[in-house]
Amino acid sequence: MARYLLRRAAQGAFVLWAAFTAGFVILYLLPSDPVEIMLASTGSMGELDPGAVAALRAEYHVDEPFYVQYGIALWRFVQGDFGTSIPQRLPVTELIGQALPETLGLAALAFAVAVLLGGGLALLTGYLRGGRLRRLLLSLPPLLVSIPSFWAGLILLQVFSFRLGWFPAIGNRGFASVVLPAVTLALPTAAIIAQVLIKSLRQTWDEAFVVTATAKGASRLRILFVDVLRHASLPSLTLVGMTVGNMLAGAIVVETVFSRLGVGRLVEQAVSAQDIPMIQGLVVLSALVFVVVNLVVDAVYPLLDPRIRPSRAAT
Repeated sequence: MARYLLRRAAQGAFVLWAAFTAGFVILYLLPSDPVEIMLASTGSMGELDPGAVAALRAEYHVDEPFYVQYGIALWRFVQGDFGTSIPQRLPVTELIGQALPETLGLAALAFAVAVLLGGGLALLTGYLRGGRLRRLLLSLPPLLVSIPSFWAGLILLQVFSFRLGWFPAIGNRGFASVVLPAVTLALPTAAIIAQVLIKSLRQTWDEAFVVTATAKGASRLRILFVDVLRHASLPSLTLVGMTVGNMLAGAIVVETVFSRLGVGRLVEQAVSAQDIPMIQGLVVLSALVFVVVNLVVDAVYPLLDPRIRPSRAAT
């Protein structure tokens, strides 16, 4: 198992390098000059002489050939240095470090809400044998998936902020300000978790060990939580990596709707200003999150089902 995890870690390192390289190539091919964009945004484009502009280009190495720029950027990447944000003139790692805790807190709360909502909905439908209530619950996941995040966020703002006044509408002001963004971010993820878990539960109810437990007189509730849920949760666990990706992408929209400071705001500002070092750092950050989450999932799999340990470790 340790050898398998080491191999997966090596594959994760390759993914990080590939994400860095792909991002660098795409950004290099953009038909724009980041130094000119920075000067235009500050209104100092016409105030500097050509020598000062050339010095700025040299400082950011944008006047170098492709292979030189890539070599410098790759060496900095290995050292954990993504350079300096062009518009803000601050280290990229410092800016990401300031914004990341807010986004991580939002994503963690949203993930917890999604698991509770999606898992609770799936377990309730798995316990019920039929009837109108079960059919109503089964119709909720497709509905939640189809609702755009920005629309759900605006509805929550209208009801719980503007009309009821229970939560702040914008900003980063304590736990109350993160509740509505977390719920907005959690709704589509909860729907996906519910859909996959409902299907898994339905298939697991037909397994031989469930029939045996039923024949022994175990209650339906005990079978659901002790026997069925453990086996049915494996496909849902596989979705964790995709779930994290959806939350990272959704955080950009949610943090914009609720005017929150976080990684989403950094992405918006970096794309608007074509801040290449910042975009590069955010691309690698996204890839790093995927790699870490998938490593954790690989480590947890055998704990839920020891039968898969030998087969997976051998692949």
